Amino acid sequence: MSEIRGYCPLCISRCGAISTVEAGRLVKVRPDPEHPTGGSFCVKGRAAPELVHSDQRLRYPLMRTRPKGDTDPGWRRVSWDEALAFTAERIRQSAEAHGAESVAFGVTTPSGTAVADAFGWIHRLAHAVGSPNVLFATENCNWHKDFGSALTFGSNIGIPDFDRTGCMLFWGFNPSTSWPAYARAAAEAKRRGARLIVVDPRRAGLAGSADEWLAVRPGSDLVLALSIAGEMIEKGWYDRDFVAHWTNGPLLVRSDDGRFMAAERSAPQGAQRVLMAWDARGQRTAAYDPVRGAYLGEPPDSPSLFGDVVLREQGHEVRCRPAFQFFAERCAQYPPERAAALSGVPAMQIRETARLLHSSGPVSFFHWAGICQQAEATQSGRAIGLLCALTGSFGAPGGNVRFAVPPLNDIMGYDLLPQDRLGKTLGRAERPLGPSAKGWITSRDFARAVLDAEPYPVRGLLSFGADPLLTKPNTPSLDPALRALDFYVHADMFLNPTAEYADLVLPVASPWEREGLAAGFQLGERGSGWLQLRQPVLPPQGESRSDTAIVFALADRLGLGDSFFGGNQRAGLRHQIAPTGIGLEELERHPQGVPLPLETVYRPYLHDGFGTPTKRIEIYSETLLDAGLAPIPEPGPDRLPLSDAYPLRLTTAKWPYFCHSQHHAMPSLRGKLPEPQVELGPELAERKGISEGDWVRIESEVGSMRARARITDRLAVDAICAQYGWWESCPELGLPDYAIDRFNYNALIDDARFDPTSGSNAMRGYPCSIARVVPAPPPATKVNSGNDFAKTSSPVGRAGVA
Repeated sequence: MSEIRGYCPLCISRCGAISTVEAGRLVKVRPDPEHPTGGSFCVKGRAAPELVHSDQRLRYPLMRTRPKGDTDPGWRRVSWDEALAFTAERIRQSAEAHGAESVAFGVTTPSGTAVADAFGWIHRLAHAVGSPNVLFATENCNWHKDFGSALTFGSNIGIPDFDRTGCMLFWGFNPSTSWPAYARAAAEAKRRGARLIVVDPRRAGLAGSADEWLAVRPGSDLVLALSIAGEMIEKGWYDRDFVAHWTNGPLLVRSDDGRFMAAERSAPQGAQRVLMAWDARGQRTAAYDPVRGAYLGEPPDSPSLFGDVVLREQGHEVRCRPAFQFFAERCAQYPPERAAALSGVPAMQIRETARLLHSSGPVSFFHWAGICQQAEATQSGRAIGLLCALTGSFGAPGGNVRFAVPPLNDIMGYDLLPQDRLGKTLGRAERPLGPSAKGWITSRDFARAVLDAEPYPVRGLLSFGADPLLTKPNTPSLDPALRALDFYVHADMFLNPTAEYADLVLPVASPWEREGLAAGFQLGERGSGWLQLRQPVLPPQGESRSDTAIVFALADRLGLGDSFFGGNQRAGLRHQIAPTGIGLEELERHPQGVPLPLETVYRPYLHDGFGTPTKRIEIYSETLLDAGLAPIPEPGPDRLPLSDAYPLRLTTAKWPYFCHSQHHAMPSLRGKLPEPQVELGPELAERKGISEGDWVRIESEVGSMRARARITDRLAVDAICAQYGWWESCPELGLPDYAIDRFNYNALIDDARFDPTSGSNAMRGYPCSIARVVPAPPPATKVNSGNDFAKTSSPVGRAGVA
């Protein structure tokens, strides 16, 4: 028996772990109490031995021998040499015939899978090939907290300083199922006396012990955030000094064109655009230099946040108001009583939440998929960020902090792309401020390029672990697009429903069979400064290889070895960690990880300002205005109206036993939740004649799904919460697979209504109905494992429950 220290790589929590191996098998994974995240561990991590040794794993490269759409792909086992030669030749042919951008590269989420080990290398391969197009689900996952937040803060939102916080605001974020290390840290902060506010349609996880649980109606988060902020502004419950000096709230906005009042001043480097604020005490204008982030000359004694100002420009009067007043007026449009009617949160609770945020600071906050998966995701994220900025806690001890992390060399390879290539990313013309700015594309844009050659043809796909048929919204053109590709190569541990369309599948080693690097664990100063090289505890099963090994082998076949350190993965790893000053051999000698003596700088804006166009927190965004979007958070027209046919709001969430469309085949997990469920309230259940455990049909204007009813009073009024990701069978328990055309949550959601900035789909808040199914669905059939390729079987996920 041997025990190897490392961390669990199955999700972003990366909980410190000790793996036990006996007789060549992984038999146990348990938490490492000495690791910064080692006090946390979920059931999925404990079930890792089932994942590693699953009979359904892919163990050999498989080539399709029958046409796409045939009930049997006719998988034929091939050698790695044949598989790599096929893939490289198809990539080369497509690039020569249609341009390198005609090949898309797919990658699953690093937040909820172990693909983080190879995430940067996969991007590097795409960019070395010359393609900017990476099919990634960021718009429905992490974009708004990690990248879209730059529209407000010039950076990501940081992470809560749990050790010092006085009040935590979790909005659309349940760490009990998505980030165990955060759940533990938040619970410890609560025991220390910190207050907790949870905004979520479901009372789940930490919401059960929250000081305030705001059962928001799915999709109305923007209105609720504006209302809470409006209450704080009306009562004067905000840090006026912080708002006046570290947001662009004092900058004057013209009433005629909505732009900042500006003037040009001569400077040694040429004409310089300066912006104007009004000094209430001195009754004068003050010129502000957005490049330096400072006033020219004497700064204003009291920058105005309210009041009409009339200035003269070339002999004409120009009416102006401070940017903060625009925000305050927008918030005032949603007083608690009106917001209560729209959001379902009682007016009294809105007022109490505003009071708590004011009186219990410093305030830290976090939002995630609950906000990202909305049609107003960008504006909702900005409204929540600005609400918390009112407290003055951003960047301060106890607020949201960007803790120092081990420095790494960037391996993403954007510098390998031709200079103009990133601008050709699919969707860039329509959404220049969204994920396409980094080369991340949506399934909708991908399908349009495949089927209609708009804006140019995409003919090939090399994908690592992604399953858009189950994790993206209903894109009717995705199925025909996958069939129409000249080639599709899929690398994964299992043969998922989307991979059924592949021409070639490549077996990927489990994360316990490969190494992985973590530079920071996103938890306080100690965790964030932790550098760790996770080492394999087993050899790869069958002929499986790590994603990174596949990437390096393909790069060699494509003649791109110079961009991949001559094909030497260890050389690539040395390059990656070089800035830390820690050698590779030292990391290997310390599998438990190495703490780096890094020092976090609190309130970094005191030295450099914020990384925004005005060097301040952007209450008012000219960047959004220039893109034809609202410069301050503004609810748009209701694109998801309720109707007599669809009077309910649909939402979804993560359950503790599964992550996305994974783990349903693992007996210890599937036994805890054997069938798909939908939660609904007791009043709705009585009204619809639904009892606990009944099969029900959930329907929207675009599709339907079936699930077992679970009745609970821990749910927002007139909302239902269904599960997504069901498809796998669990032969050990005799449990079936589920046909994705009848049990797929995402089939209920169209891809036509999405956030105009990011492309985020309205996965939550969608109008729907629910009804009892009579009679119940007939029993399901079981499917063969993905490794049992020699037998004839119907496509995974399509032959199950009728």
